Amino acid sequence: MENKKAFGLWSAVFLGIGSMVGAGIFIVIGQAGAMAGNIVWLSFVFGGMIALLSGYSLAKLAVRYQSRGGIVEYLVQGFGENIFSGSMGVMFYFSQLIAVAAVAKSFGTYSATFMLHSDTAWINIFAIGVVLLFTFINLIGAVFVAKAENIIVLLKLSVLIVFAISALFTIQPQLLSVADMPPISGMLFAIGITFFAYQGFSVITNTVEDMQNPQITMMRSMFVALLIVAILYILTSVAVLGNLSLDEVIKTKDYALAEAAKPIFGEWGFKIMAATALLATASAINATLYAVTDIGYTMAKEGNLPQVYEYNIYKSYEGLIVSALLIVPMILFFNLAQITTVAAIVMLIVQGSTHIAHLNLIKETGAKHYLIVLAIFSMFGVAGLTLYSTYKTMPEIAYYLIVAFALAFSTEYLLRYFHKRTISKQTL
Repeated sequence: MENKKAFGLWSAVFLGIGSMVGAGIFIVIGQAGAMAGNIVWLSFVFGGMIALLSGYSLAKLAVRYQSRGGIVEYLVQGFGENIFSGSMGVMFYFSQLIAVAAVAKSFGTYSATFMLHSDTAWINIFAIGVVLLFTFINLIGAVFVAKAENIIVLLKLSVLIVFAISALFTIQPQLLSVADMPPISGMLFAIGITFFAYQGFSVITNTVEDMQNPQITMMRSMFVALLIVAILYILTSVAVLGNLSLDEVIKTKDYALAEAAKPIFGEWGFKIMAATALLATASAINATLYAVTDIGYTMAKEGNLPQVYEYNIYKSYEGLIVSALLIVPMILFFNLAQITTVAAIVMLIVQGSTHIAHLNLIKETGAKHYLIVLAIFSMFGVAGLTLYSTYKTMPEIAYYLIVAFALAFSTEYLLRYFHKRTISKQTL
């Protein structure tokens, strides 16, 4: 008798929601609000729309190429086993490291709000400390951390829902007035940052091997998870900008979500939201360190995945340690705005490249051509908008991106030259 698959519709939806409603919303609500003002909710609408387009493409690829390799597998299937697909695989690994660094920086920022006198040094100490803590936990294979994830997901969802609904009753209409609406360009420029808050939806594709009836369940779970999260984000953004003035959002942009809880629940509201942010960011760091950086490192270095990846990784510590060592300097040398922007742009480019690869496979996946083309233009268009919008305030972002891609291609070339390594297709 065939064993029942672990993931049905709602278990996959819950996994996707838990992955998305993690650190992202706690990081970007203030960053995006400072750019888009009281129409930041529109940025979340458009961010959700491009996430849906990307989710459609990835879901179609996942059903046809059922592999835990995910995006790396789709790149190799679409572009072939060559230096470009390999380099983009390495870049995908780098993107996860940058995302962890951004989340860790956010953890440090929220941690510092509990201190009377916080500065950059304390933010970095907390950020590096949490990365080292979960590196150690993953090295010893603490199963209880994995089991705690469901509780953390329920807790952070509950806090956000209570906040969003309660805040709707205390909104100051003048703060959302059309008369005070900033230029529409700010809203457009913020879309790339809001897309970062939706990151995590692609984790649904990694469950395909354990999914019941993936031909139907994959697409449905992707869309349901994204729609639920989009509604939550839109309500949250309205609640924040309806309770804080734009000046307050800009001043507290690194922890604006916690600051917005003050007018409703007082100082305790701030502390509870900040504590929830700490839980959400810590769980995101733990999950990414284990599930992505170690697997991504293995694929980047060796070109394949082992058949079984267990939580205890005594014999697979190299990728985890190297990943942690690469994350630390990012925390030290980048501020939260810089690292969040770089993470968002890199993810947009990697996913855009994956959708280009999809065009070469479209006869096999059966996807609608125009939706894949829209996904490509959305990814690269929003990446370009984000880069353009930050050029005056953070011109260094462009140089960081050039360095990141140069490192990815150099790493791929050296691995091929010295180790004769190629990334193998996991599925036929």
